[in-house]
Amino acid sequence: MSARVQAEPFDVGHELSGFGAGAGAIVTFSGLVRDEGGRLLALEIEHYPGMTQKALDAFGNDAAKRFALSDWRIIHRFGRLGAGEQIMMVATAARHRAAAFDAAEYLMDWLKSRAPFWKREITASGPGAWVEARAEDEGALDRWKGTSCNPAD
Repeated sequence: MSARVQAEPFDVGHELSGFGAGAGAIVTFSGLVRDEGGRLLALEIEHYPGMTQKALDAFGNDAAKRFALSDWRIIHRFGRLGAGEQIMMVATAARHRAAAFDAAEYLMDWLKSRAPFWKREITASGPGAWVEARAEDEGALDRWKGTSCNPAD
C-alpha cells in the first residue's frame, strides 16, 4: 500500500509485479495528458511535496478501510508533461471485483478534484492560466458521501 509523487515516467507492468498477491480482483487505471484536440502541448503540474504525500497516503488508507482493500497504489507525476504522457496511475486490490472497481473510482474522483496538485495548460502561445476545478469533478465525489463497500461472499 503506497502513494508516490514523482517527475519520472513509470512502467505499469513493473508497478503491478507482485501487486495484490492473493486478491480476487485487481483494478488499474492510468491517466494520460489529453491534447484537447491538438490545442494542448503540455501540462505543468506543481505540488508541495510533504503536503501532497501526506494527503495521498491518508486518502489511500481511507480507501483501504472503506472498501476492504488488500492493497492499493497511487502514482502521480509532476513537472512538465507533454500530451500523451502518463500523468497518474491508481491500482486497487480486493477480495471482490465490486470493491476493487469502486475503490479505484473513488481514488480517481478524489485525485481529480481534491488532491493538492496545481495544473497549468501549455499551448502554442505559451503558459495559460491555472486550471480551475470543474463542477462535474466535484460532483463526482458526492456519490461517495457516507458509502462503504461491504461485498457479499
